Amino acid sequence: MPRLIFFTGHAGTGKTTLSKQVVPRLHARTGDNFAFLDKDTLYGDYSSRVMQLLTGDPHDRDSPTFLEHLREPEYEGLLATARENLEIGVNVVVCAPFSREVKDGKLFDPQAMGMSPDTRISVVWLTLAEEEARRRIEARGHPRDRYKLAHWDEYRVRRFEPAAVDYPQMLLFDTTLFTDANLDAMVEWLAGR
Repeated sequence: MPRLIFFTGHAGTGKTTLSKQVVPRLHARTGDNFAFLDKDTLYGDYSSRVMQLLTGDPHDRDSPTFLEHLREPEYEGLLATARENLEIGVNVVVCAPFSREVKDGKLFDPQAMGMSPDTRISVVWLTLAEEEARRRIEARGHPRDRYKLAHWDEYRVRRFEPAAVDYPQMLLFDTTLFTDANLDAMVEWLAGR
């Protein structure tokens, strides 16, 4: 059965950067190839156009309007694309926050995602202290972060941080510890699942 790997966590934790470093190492370690699905790549331009029409701000990714009208279709589209790849035997890496889906357990339940019950799922949650996450978000200067930064007190309330004891099936990775040795340890964890 093909493998499904999620790189999850809040904005600024380094999901895309880290996953793009881990996937080639995982390929070298296992010989497995992976389709790579990043939410911002798949839906960024589309959501920008829709948000321009709805709110006048093409970079809005955190307002109540976005959360009510576009968040779920983006995530369901990611899962549907992953599902299609898995059904034809292609391993998949998905890179997106998925905080709600981790919190409610959906990401660990293949059937809840409409996938075969024997789907091999691995979830990596990237964690980072709120102050450092905000510093990184400010430093990258991406327009899609403007709303989040302008409404930080609202955003920070949604910053769910899972505890290892509550999610033993998930790898928690502090991205302040971004070293070759730690990346290799992550690859070994993923390879063994």
